[in-house]
Amino acid sequence: MLSEERNEILTRVGKGTPLGELLRRYWYPVAFTSDLDDFPMKRVRLLGEDLVVFKLEDGRYGLLEELCPHRRASLAYGVTEPEGIRCGYHGWLFAPDGRCLEQPAEPADSTFKDRIRATAYPTQELGGLVWGYLGPAPVPELPRFDLFTWDDVIRDAGWAMLPINFMQIMENAVDPTHVEWLHGRYANFLRTRKGLPSVLTFTRRHRKIAFDVFEWGIIKRRLYEGQSEEADDWRIGHPLVFPYMMKVGGGAHRQMQIRVPVDDTTTWFILYSTHKPRGVEIPRQERFPNYEIPWRDEKGNHIVDYVEGQDIMAWVTQGAIADRSQEHLGKGDTGIILLRKLVFENIEKVRRGEDPMGVVRDPAVARYIELPIEEDKFGGGPAFEWEFLTAASTRYSPQIDFLRSLYREAEEYHKALAGAAG
Repeated sequence: MLSEERNEILTRVGKGTPLGELLRRYWYPVAFTSDLDDFPMKRVRLLGEDLVVFKLEDGRYGLLEELCPHRRASLAYGVTEPEGIRCGYHGWLFAPDGRCLEQPAEPADSTFKDRIRATAYPTQELGGLVWGYLGPAPVPELPRFDLFTWDDVIRDAGWAMLPINFMQIMENAVDPTHVEWLHGRYANFLRTRKGLPSVLTFTRRHRKIAFDVFEWGIIKRRLYEGQSEEADDWRIGHPLVFPYMMKVGGGAHRQMQIRVPVDDTTTWFILYSTHKPRGVEIPRQERFPNYEIPWRDEKGNHIVDYVEGQDIMAWVTQGAIADRSQEHLGKGDTGIILLRKLVFENIEKVRRGEDPMGVVRDPAVARYIELPIEEDKFGGGPAFEWEFLTAASTRYSPQIDFLRSLYREAEEYHKALAGAAG
């Protein structure tokens, strides 16, 4: 358990808090580029700060404090122009770097605008997302993790805005054994109540679990009953990317789970997926869908018949900020203990003026970063990939029928290969 004081440090993300200062050393997604193609500005919130993200005609992005420095009206109701964003209230014009370019009601010879600057933050585009950095200079490199850079895949992204602190979700990322109980036993309990057959992939017992700190965070490993230590789940594992992401998947389907800390009690949970079924031609995708995944029904109850819905139930029912002073951790919680240790260690690094783990200064390193991942997830092979299309949030994707057709085509291709070999 943690003391109330330590729990406070672990969960408060605002400016000036120990965790908030650590988190401000990293880049975060603030919007999908497709959203700004449809309408060039959007109100967003990140690390407790209210912001507006916008796109200019030449493709540049800007990220400013939402309230205009003039009379504090929202810039989210402004107008984008070639040079920047103009406040809808009195027409003050701001460049993406925060410079005030024009004040229409001031005299022509006034230098007032030169003394005004909006709070502005750096932005970049990567993988169909607009990323923002809210920390101090010098600005670190935006790390180009592998699946954000691929151009020979089909992408989609489900998301939900959850009323909880992001650390509850991150602790789940280093809690392997919940898979056999929440996604296995509990899920099968629900299925059998409906007269449906059990799903076996997630119900296997864990023989042992392990966690290794590496350059980008923590590698999580598991060994199931019936597996040898040559199994991918143990030999390779998959990573928690410090401080707010996790890469999962296997084979044709890879996913980056992104847990954006909006504020102390709100998290933008993004399931950023790539699909590349083997043996089929992947068409070029100019724009990929992003879609909200449902997690409550019309009665306000949790939707728990898919994997991430089960996770969301477990996170949300802990409360907006989990009271860790009341918990009782055991040996199965070693990953959670390790993650908390890393957070506190990196808070101290920032206090000493050092870069925390995973902050990149070398452009050559940031250009492409390949993260480890299992090829054969849970020992399920292609059958697991197909099961995940129906058992996980991807089933809500607007392109689910197209994805199923691709995976069916891949399955037929491999059957044909197997027949030819036989």
